[in-house]
Amino acid sequence: IVCLTAYTAPMAAVLDAYCDLMLVGDSLAMVVYGMDNTRDIDLDTMIRHGKAVMRRQETALVVIDLPAGSYEDSPEQAIASARRVIDETGAHGVKLEGGIAMRAHVQAISGSGIPVMGHIGFTPQFKKKFKIEGATSASAIKLLKEAKKIEKAGAFSIVLECLSPASAKLITNSLKIPTIGIGSSSYCDG
Repeated sequence: IVCLTAYTAPMAAVLDAYCDLMLVGDSLAMVVYGMDNTRDIDLDTMIRHGKAVMRRQETALVVIDLPAGSYEDSPEQAIASARRVIDETGAHGVKLEGGIAMRAHVQAISGSGIPVMGHIGFTPQFKKKFKIEGATSASAIKLLKEAKKIEKAGAFSIVLECLSPASAKLITNSLKIPTIGIGSSSYCDG
């Protein structure tokens, strides 16, 4: 699976022919706007950039990140934000960060008919200090449990960010849904 991040119409026009999936990531905050982290981008900005990417999308699936502050408070907030993203952009799905704590949110969004991509491991919206996740057997098992809960909640795919190769392999081989790696080795499906 080829998945790349696109933030603008020109980027999407170039990437669409080569990607199975384009992610409008909240990393937009740092890459385009020069912010210090991903936590300061808002839903309106994500929607604007999602619309831009969709203007040039022809074949790739487009998933848009739900930014920090737009979904964590409750499953109801998560559904409302996800519905707004889909209705205003025409994108194919949304992505949200978090493991077991976000299971009800994933279930609510997917239950409302909106495809959801999960995201575990290093989650920049929640963790301020970067570190490789899943480096010990205990942490790998914890991540596997989180991934299985997100899968069971209805996610169609899951991002594994900055996992050890062994953890990425364990999770990828244990799930029925595809994994997309961000710095998590070639053991991921994409």
